[in-house]
Amino acid sequence: MELYEQFKKSMDDKDAHAYLALLHDDCKIVFHKSGDVFSKGEWAPMATAIMANDKFIRESSRCVYENEDIMIEHSFMSYPDDSREAVMMIAMKKDGLIIHVETGATTLS
Repeated sequence: MELYEQFKKSMDDKDAHAYLALLHDDCKIVFHKSGDVFSKGEWAPMATAIMANDKFIRESSRCVYENEDIMIEHSFMSYPDDSREAVMMIAMKKDGLIIHVETGATTLS
């Protein structure tokens, strides 16, 4: 199974354990708005809380491109404050896992 299919399933199932298993131990997550950088250990409790909150809704996810080095995904996100964004995620891969993530988002009205 391609990494994207595993990623999508973990997100659709809101399975934080399965999602975190897809992240390389040296993974870095870069937030698009603030530029803040999180390690896997720092990101894990945040990702777990996001998946546990029914107000975080991810929809219309699709894989734009994937090969052995990169995975590009586009989706729409709804947030607890009722805002919505179109989100592009770029995930660099190492050893079949996600090693570096950056996102870009466009606010939807």
